[in-house]
Amino acid sequence: MQELNFPKFEYRLKSTENKISIFDVIRKKFIILQPEEWVRQHCVHFLINNKNFPKSLINVEKELTINGLKKRYDIVVFNPDGSIHLMVECKSHNITIDQTTFDQIARYNMQLDATYLMVTNGINHYYSEMDMQAERYIFLKDIPDYKKS
Repeated sequence: MQELNFPKFEYRLKSTENKISIFDVIRKKFIILQPEEWVRQHCVHFLINNKNFPKSLINVEKELTINGLKKRYDIVVFNPDGSIHLMVECKSHNITIDQTTFDQIARYNMQLDATYLMVTNGINHYYSEMDMQAERYIFLKDIPDYKKS
């Protein structure tokens, strides 16, 4: 698989029926290893190992409904009170992150109301904080580490 711009982590792979799967520590099962899943798994481990988010606050690939259409977010990190701290949109390493990607996460965030957003293709990472009063994004160099309240 493609080398990504994330810290290295220990991962488990298995092969069944000529398909490689990677173990997802959040969903607690093996997931077929597609390029976007490779990015998602790196990001999950980055959030756990480098940003100190507890696994119990991380949710992966859940469905939400936007304007009557069923969509799936990649990663959401909750606050202990159940509100959403961070939403992450993952793309394959060969997908260029452009305005369409930012529009997608913005549409999802209208529904989810996350404080922080992250968009990544595994090579480039973009972070922003929502300024709800001004209805705009403030781009950041990084997202804050998890702090127990």
